[in-house]
Amino acid sequence: FLVDLWEVQALGALYLLFISIKNLYGKFTAKSEDDVEKLKEPIKVGEEPEATKKEFWTTVAKVEFADLAFAVDSILAAVALAVALPPTGLGTIGSLDTGQFAVIFAGGMLGLIIMRFAANIFVGLLHDRPGLETAAFVIVGWVGVKLAVMVFAHPDIEWIPHEFPHSTLWKSIFYGVLVLIAVVGWFASGSNKKKEETA
Repeated sequence: FLVDLWEVQALGALYLLFISIKNLYGKFTAKSEDDVEKLKEPIKVGEEPEATKKEFWTTVAKVEFADLAFAVDSILAAVALAVALPPTGLGTIGSLDTGQFAVIFAGGMLGLIIMRFAANIFVGLLHDRPGLETAAFVIVGWVGVKLAVMVFAHPDIEWIPHEFPHSTLWKSIFYGVLVLIAVVGWFASGSNKKKEETA
């Protein structure tokens, strides 16, 4: 469904770009002094506000919508990566080559498994290297750009040549920038452990 409708891919590209820009903007926008002071204030034991029944179910709804959003993210990212792969010739599933479908399916399943079992590892990694969060949001935006390029090259739109998203040039640019973001994010993030040891 996602692959067949360019409109869905366009919405996906906008969504990925939106969450990337929103989070990066929020991260680099200076917070007011009041907000900073509130974050510094310790929470005293016994003074935590109790959640009402309404607040509890509102929180449950927010968590479920967040889960749905992350599911859409992972599938859209997998679609963006998979449809540019060369066909394997192993048949089709729906309108997709079997190999492309397998990549999308694996992307969705790995997302679930990683969220379930590796969440603590990622939290620890982000604690040690907080700059990786920025790199992750840049990568999300870059995948959104890839999806947008596919939309622009769709036969119904064709703002750019239809063959461009499948060209060696674009694939080299995309994966080269992807690796560069990850490498720069890793080394530029520094390590909180070293900072704590020197402090």
